[in-house]
Amino acid sequence: QVQLVESGGGLVQPGGSLRLSCAGSGFTFSLYAMSWVRQAPGKGLEWVSDISSGGGTTSYADSVKGRFTISRDNAKNTLYLQMNSLKPEDTAVYYCVRGNYGLGRADYWGQGTQVTVSS
Repeated sequence: QVQLVESGGGLVQPGGSLRLSCAGSGFTFSLYAMSWVRQAPGKGLEWVSDISSGGGTTSYADSVKGRFTISRDNAKNTLYLQMNSLKPEDTAVYYCVRGNYGLGRADYWGQGTQVTVSS
């Protein structure tokens, strides 16, 4: 069965960095676009970024552009999100999603990993 397992979340001070990972299994990882989506406390889902199946095309929400970098290693079936210059408003649960969430084509979700940005 399809599984997406996120890791790498935690508590970081404003201005700090974190790298999230998402290990995919149960499907041919290299055939699917992938996305990161987040949910801040008390708020709805917010698309963060997505990447094409081969990794050559990426997109970012304006709120993270220039600070976050999405990437993937298809040999390792792993998706990444490098987050730099973190702000308190980046505090959220971050979900790895199979498919292009921005185009409404997401079908499987990971369990999420908590990122807290606070001094």
